[in-house]
Amino acid sequence: MKLRQPTDFLILEALHAYGRNVAPNLAHITGKSRKNVNNRLPVLEDYGLVEKIGPAERSGLYEITDRGGVALRCRDEYDSTADFEGLVERRLEANDSAGASTAMARGGDESQNDPDEQ
Repeated sequence: MKLRQPTDFLILEALHAYGRNVAPNLAHITGKSRKNVNNRLPVLEDYGLVEKIGPAERSGLYEITDRGGVALRCRDEYDSTADFEGLVERRLEANDSAGASTAMARGGDESQNDPDEQ
């Protein structure tokens, strides 16, 4: 995963802060050219950091993915790690594991409190 700094992280930040959006708006928010943003969005999509969500097939509406959120949180480590993609993947897996553990714990608690289960 080879990201362009600061452009790619600015796009991820904008999608994180403002939610799903299109290239012209992202260009305005980031201060980057529309052409630059249009060129980077498919690359970020290939890396799994953003997802093109439509609504029409040719529409350029994008949103940040969980992987993109993790990459954004790891931004400060981009230059200091040789394997940024691996770092993002490990953090993403750790988040998934923590979420599954939390859900299981909550599920156990909820079933004990459910009057229909007793």
